[in-house]
Amino acid sequence: MRKISLFVLPLILFVGLAIFLFQGLFSNPREHESTLLNKPVPSFVLPDLMDTDLTYTTEVFVGKVTLLNVWGVWCVTCAVEIPFLEQLKNEGKHIVGLYYDQDIDPDFGIKTVERVQQEVEQKLGQLGDPYAYNIFDVKRDLSLDLGVTGAPETFLIDKQGKVRLHHIGDINPRVWQNKFESVYQELIAE
Repeated sequence: MRKISLFVLPLILFVGLAIFLFQGLFSNPREHESTLLNKPVPSFVLPDLMDTDLTYTTEVFVGKVTLLNVWGVWCVTCAVEIPFLEQLKNEGKHIVGLYYDQDIDPDFGIKTVERVQQEVEQKLGQLGDPYAYNIFDVKRDLSLDLGVTGAPETFLIDKQGKVRLHHIGDINPRVWQNKFESVYQELIAE
């Protein structure tokens, strides 16, 4: 009996591990659903990136459908999506940037706020500026509360300030058409 259990137990563990790994082959890491869907944006008080004396709260989302785009100048994919976001802005979509910089941490970073502002102005000057304004997530508190795993990520927020859609990765014409357009139109009509 003991010899059988020495053989069966590793076999069961192996089969279980094989099934777990096999399922991972067919999962899409971009299909990660936010736990905040249909819930209000977490409360925050954060400064404007370009005017740190100006602060924003969740009230900025009330009354308009907003695309909250998490980005940074250090993010290559963000640079790729900015021209399309600008096209959306020109079509009348309200887009707010949630900016964080990986190199501004007072303990580890070397950048100043002024240097970050210069880099952002330069980048948006080159690629276009789709943002109504940029919320400066200095310590990444809001990003963590939103469950952001990287950049770019975009949240579609309704007129009541609730997260209605979350997308990991860039927004391009295909993503907009297949994932955002119908939900956006429903929210505008509400």
